[in-house]
Amino acid sequence: MTEKSCTLLVHFDKGTPALANEIKEALEGNDVELKIEALKKAIMLLLNGDTIPQLFITIIRYVLPSEDHTVQKLLLLYLEIVEKTDSKGKILPEMILICQNLRNNLQHPNEYIRGVTLRFLCRLNEAEIIEPLIPSILANLEHRHPFVRRNAVMAIMFVYRLPQGETLLDSAPEIIDRFLASEQDPSSKRNAFLMLFNCAQDRAVNYLFTHIGRIIEWGEQLQMVVLELIKKVCRVNKGEKSKYIKIIISLLDAPSSAVVYECAGTLVSLSSAPTAIKAAANTYSQLLLSQSDNNVKLILLDRISELKASHREIMVELVMDVLRALSSPNVDIRRKTLDIVLDLITPRNINQVVMMLKKEVVKTQSGELEKNGEYRQMLVQAIYACAVKFPEVASTVVHPLMDFLGDTNVASALDVAVFVREIIETNPKLRVSIITRLLDTFYQIRNSRVCTHSLWIIGEYCLSLSEVESGIETIKQCLGELPFYTASEEKEAQDATKNSQVVSSTTVSSRRPVILADGTYATQSAALETAMSAPVLVQGSLASVGNLRSLILSGDFFLETVVACTLTKLVLRLEEIQPSKAEVNKATTQALLIMVSMLQLGQSSVLPHPIDNDSRDRIVLCIRLLCHKGEEVRKIWLESCRQSFVKMLADKQLLETEETKAKAQILSAQPDDLIDFYHLKSRKGMSQLELEDAVQDDLKRATGEFTKDRDDANKLNRILQLTGFSDPVYAEAYVTVNHYDIVLDVTVINRTKETLQNLCLELATMGDLKLVERPQNYTLAPESSKQIKANIKVSSTETGVIFGNIVYETSSNVLERTVIVLNDIHIDIMDYISPASCADVSFRTMWAEFEWENKVAVNTVIQDEKEFLNHVVKATNMKCLTPPLALEGECGVLAANLYAKSVFGEDALVNVSVEKQADGKLSGYIRIRSKTQGIALSLGDKITLKQKGGV
Repeated sequence: MTEKSCTLLVHFDKGTPALANEIKEALEGNDVELKIEALKKAIMLLLNGDTIPQLFITIIRYVLPSEDHTVQKLLLLYLEIVEKTDSKGKILPEMILICQNLRNNLQHPNEYIRGVTLRFLCRLNEAEIIEPLIPSILANLEHRHPFVRRNAVMAIMFVYRLPQGETLLDSAPEIIDRFLASEQDPSSKRNAFLMLFNCAQDRAVNYLFTHIGRIIEWGEQLQMVVLELIKKVCRVNKGEKSKYIKIIISLLDAPSSAVVYECAGTLVSLSSAPTAIKAAANTYSQLLLSQSDNNVKLILLDRISELKASHREIMVELVMDVLRALSSPNVDIRRKTLDIVLDLITPRNINQVVMMLKKEVVKTQSGELEKNGEYRQMLVQAIYACAVKFPEVASTVVHPLMDFLGDTNVASALDVAVFVREIIETNPKLRVSIITRLLDTFYQIRNSRVCTHSLWIIGEYCLSLSEVESGIETIKQCLGELPFYTASEEKEAQDATKNSQVVSSTTVSSRRPVILADGTYATQSAALETAMSAPVLVQGSLASVGNLRSLILSGDFFLETVVACTLTKLVLRLEEIQPSKAEVNKATTQALLIMVSMLQLGQSSVLPHPIDNDSRDRIVLCIRLLCHKGEEVRKIWLESCRQSFVKMLADKQLLETEETKAKAQILSAQPDDLIDFYHLKSRKGMSQLELEDAVQDDLKRATGEFTKDRDDANKLNRILQLTGFSDPVYAEAYVTVNHYDIVLDVTVINRTKETLQNLCLELATMGDLKLVERPQNYTLAPESSKQIKANIKVSSTETGVIFGNIVYETSSNVLERTVIVLNDIHIDIMDYISPASCADVSFRTMWAEFEWENKVAVNTVIQDEKEFLNHVVKATNMKCLTPPLALEGECGVLAANLYAKSVFGEDALVNVSVEKQADGKLSGYIRIRSKTQGIALSLGDKITLKQKGGV
């Protein structure tokens, strides 16, 4: 048997259950408070499955006569959930006792009692109880209080919608129509119009067009129902939508924000005419500025983003209105706004957009808000994207942004450095001014990574004699006086080292695995960890000294190698452009002195740990080059580095172009599709909006947009067989996954010669899946079929399982129930994740933060590393973040990072590390990391299943 539906939910504390005798005694007493508590306990026991039939007569005798409003309210709740029929479906005799009480309540002098009783009748399904009460319900339509009238209208609607409703109350639509014409209360009018909308749609439409001039004066609730009616009518009869669109456009001036929002959404769903889309877009933009709730703003930005995808040319005109949403202090709103705007920039609006972004950058300097640094980074990235798309604006933004190279927000400063590095290459005219500005502001840079980027730019793009000499001089000033330490400082450092030798030996031996930039693992010693930590200035390195000196004295050996390489490039270029050999020799000597000093510093005991071998070898190489200069080496250092950078930019541009092409939708029409030529259409009696709408529909039909979702071959792949061919009942399911919902369309076929009674499809789920509806019973004739739909809600990206059985009785033996077990339906994780992009830094940050890791050993018949990577990417529906350039070549080893995002906002990170063995087989590991356990396990299972390549 199926469970009966429940219309209310009460919290039930599963402690000591109340005894029926105690409840009965409390109900029979005269204390109102005890009666209320006893009634609550009785309701809870009923909801929990305990029927307690002996209580019903007690309640009729002692509770029914009570005048207390709380008691009467609880009594109605009790009557709502108590069983009213016997096993055969007939009304229980004792239920007739409550009819007189309900009639008295409907004629009660207190409007509250009348109202709650009418609301109670909305949830009754027994016609035998309702029929005697109909005259009293109708009489309440003329009550003086609107609370009673609006509940009376709802009661009439629910009575009319009962299976025997039209027989019980055949004139209901006419009565409500007359009521609506004379009613003044907004809530009552809304309920009356809703009744006509659900039960007599033609009358609702007639009323709408009779009062079309006064729609703007109607209340918010009634206007919302009008919009629902318009959507329902236009879905059935598309030919009449033009006259309804005029109503929607008139409602765009309504005072209610909710109505205006619904109008815009309805307009977009019904029409593709440019006038209608522009009106909707303007509405969303105005709401974006007028609403203060951040959640509302995010929803509006989602709607604008959807419009941008399908009507970009219209949204381009509103880009400045959308950009005003940056005034919100919320970071998510600002991020989403910038993402939308960057897709809408054109040569016509680029200057306005960039000017606005520059103003916002300046604002971040003055304010002391918590998220200013993060917001500045987003603005820098947005300006960077604008300059890459439209190089002509680079000259107006690059110099103001260079002031942020010394920003305390490292990520923001690093983005500026990367931006400057690309602009100086792609805009040769700006080279001189950028180099001059960089040399002037270099001393302000306090971060090691920003320094390395800036030094590379100085080494590559200082071309004239004055620039090269200024570059060398700037580096010397930032390094300060040589040597980096004195003998007394070294002696003090040695003494301090001896005192902490025990602690140091313990620290240095500690090791832990870290992820490198290419995704591979390495072991990092505590010594290197110290080098990568925040600078700690040793004796002699005051805050007032040069930035390079401070960072080097903190033990940053990588920065030392970059300084050495930059000086080497500058000296080699000076040799080409400086006619005076003496000046060249002087610069060479100074550079060699700096490098030797850095080597001495690295090997001294002044620093907490010695220089690493890689950095030492690199500095020694630079010293050798300056001592023995050769033409081939000069060419490598002065030309090859720049050529590699140019190639990297070209590859990046090519990758972005390919992604843009892939995103472009390619629509195709079928050879036999109908095409209308709108120039030949009659324009008589058509407004501009109607004409535009007809044209847009024809264009969509011609380009195949109406048929783009029809993929019959793909549908066949989603049909799953649930029972065997030899079973008396054959069942198969077509699974539709739509983000948060799964719809099972199950076809059930009776293959026997008997009628199957009480056939029920019983389903259960595992994982984060929930059934929405209770199963129903069906009767299936011999050799007939039935379509049964089951809705399931999904709450996370976790592989779920749906299982169950089909239960039925045969006409020959009603007492015996037959059960057929169904095959399990596995819901694939691939339906919920989609390829996504993220920055390399963000990937490593998430990798370090996420606690769930699933490690899958490589076990495959594929023998080529790249082929295996492509197979994993295809099987997991993820995007490879490692650029193709990094995967080129044949070295027998491959490491790549993959990334995807779920519809629930979860991040999925995968690192593939494989190595080709001597026998040609691949070995290694695939590591999956995520914030939740479900996605890590589900992806691991998917990879294990698919990685062999044959499945």
